[in-house]
Amino acid sequence: MADMTSPNTTLRRQFLIIIVIVILLMVFEFAGEFPDTATPLERLELAAVDTTFRLRGEATPNENIVIAAIDDQSLSWVGGWPWPRGEVAEIIQWLNDAGAKVIALDIFLFDPTDPVEDQALVNAMADANAIVSVNQIFTNPPHSITNNIPDQIFLDVLDGYGITEIERGDDAIVRGIKAYKKYQDDFYFNWAFEIAEAYLEVDPPTNVSLSSMTFNGKVIPLNQRGKMLVNFAGPAQTYPTFPAAYLPLGDYDSQKDFFKDKIVFIGASSETLQDLYPTPFSSTDLTPGVEVVANAVATILSGQYFRIAPPWVAVVLILIAGVIAWFISKIPRPSLAIGLMFGGIVGYIILRNIVFFQTGWQLAMVSPSLTLFLGVVIPTLEQAVTQEAEKRRVRGMFSRFISPEMVNQLLETQDINSLNKRTELTILFSDIRGFTSISERLSPEEVVSLLNPYLQVMSEVIHKHGGTVDKYEGDAIVAFFGEPIPHPDHAIRAARASVEMRQELKKLTRQWQAEGRFTDVFEMGIGLNTGEVFVGLLGSEQRVNYTVIGDTANMAARLQDLTKEFGHPVLLSQTTFEQIKREFMAHFVAERILRGRTEPVSIYRLEVSD
Repeated sequence: MADMTSPNTTLRRQFLIIIVIVILLMVFEFAGEFPDTATPLERLELAAVDTTFRLRGEATPNENIVIAAIDDQSLSWVGGWPWPRGEVAEIIQWLNDAGAKVIALDIFLFDPTDPVEDQALVNAMADANAIVSVNQIFTNPPHSITNNIPDQIFLDVLDGYGITEIERGDDAIVRGIKAYKKYQDDFYFNWAFEIAEAYLEVDPPTNVSLSSMTFNGKVIPLNQRGKMLVNFAGPAQTYPTFPAAYLPLGDYDSQKDFFKDKIVFIGASSETLQDLYPTPFSSTDLTPGVEVVANAVATILSGQYFRIAPPWVAVVLILIAGVIAWFISKIPRPSLAIGLMFGGIVGYIILRNIVFFQTGWQLAMVSPSLTLFLGVVIPTLEQAVTQEAEKRRVRGMFSRFISPEMVNQLLETQDINSLNKRTELTILFSDIRGFTSISERLSPEEVVSLLNPYLQVMSEVIHKHGGTVDKYEGDAIVAFFGEPIPHPDHAIRAARASVEMRQELKKLTRQWQAEGRFTDVFEMGIGLNTGEVFVGLLGSEQRVNYTVIGDTANMAARLQDLTKEFGHPVLLSQTTFEQIKREFMAHFVAERILRGRTEPVSIYRLEVSD
């Protein structure tokens, strides 16, 4: 038997959809933890973090950091690159005179050049309060290490040097620095820590592991690849920047106090030197590597580190989002469900960002939000598609029984899963008197030409009064009033329909006689009975009917049969009479034991004008 989709089936289907979404997102979340594995979810998460930075806007840069940039102006003044080391020495000496506390030299000191130039640089470096430079360290198997500051004269005057690795994400955007390299039992730290160590006058980092290390009494969180996330203050040129070559010329002598007791970076910012990187603030307006390190040093000095929450936290958040999506998807109003979903996503993003910038914990943003979004949208869409398909099926099926307007009302106001029920209805059974003998005198074509317009007109009358056509049995019509759209006055509606059906039959008779098609005078008998019946969808997968079952329907047919015997066109049961007596004139006719009954039934006739 064809059956409507039950609410339990719908809920189970929605639950399974959400479970599949949760499992898939968990798999993506864990897959992103494997080295050299990039998932679409991870890319979205990185983009979400960048968006968070941009929404926050620029922060106040550390006031103790300044950049002396090897920019296009400087390159034009000195004339190309590399510069004579005497030129760098003059810049360093000017900064020494200005009272810079730490000079961070972002220039590789590879092979010796001119001895005079080298010595001038060594002398300037020796005069500095503290000077730190960069180095590249290559481990050559099996047991050797190559240091790219080969000349001892530079090593003797440097207060520190470190690796320069800037970590790009899977999308090539820089969000952190490599904290250290390890060879055998020795650690070589990023020069950002060497700079901070010199500025704070503290010991080097300790307790080093892939996930953390301790510096200046604080634990620095690292991700599984030994990367420290940088708390960027803003895009390029957020930190005060001066053209390096112009400092010794006297143009900035009046501003020497600005450099006093500060960390001054000397490094490239010109596109010509190709030391530029995309950052969370911009993937197109690139930031010089020296300023990336400046942001890293500022992060270390402030102690405001970012921590990526472990995968199990993301799993918990995905599960919570799945549970919330399950409850929201059960809401019958799609507009309310979608509104709550977007409200939940926005609320979580706001809360997550507050946690991010207040505590430094970087909770997963995309996977929980996507769980809530997909966990509501997909079941809602699936339910909408299923309901629309079901409505089309119901519309096509019920259009045979009730008016199109009633079909629309049924679909809008009633749960189509609750059509099968026991309820009180009024049954109408009508029949053309003597039709069998009439049809014997007619050809099959004439019978069809008579019945089709008759059934059409009678069905329209029934629909007009809110009735449902159950079935046609030749010239007989079985209809009921009160379902599928409930009408408390179903008995009165059935009585009105009975009166109008007789009137329409008379119009048809006159029309046929005027056309010369039929000369017979057609009359009809109608039986009405009110009582409890079962009403619902009955049939097989191939054929289904919306019909009534019960003795109430049988009694209406028996009453219709008695219209011939009593000579009254419309007969009522007592239950129908009690419900229509205030609007219609009806009189008692007789009591009769009807077929299938043991007790006599009171029969009334409805007064109708001829």
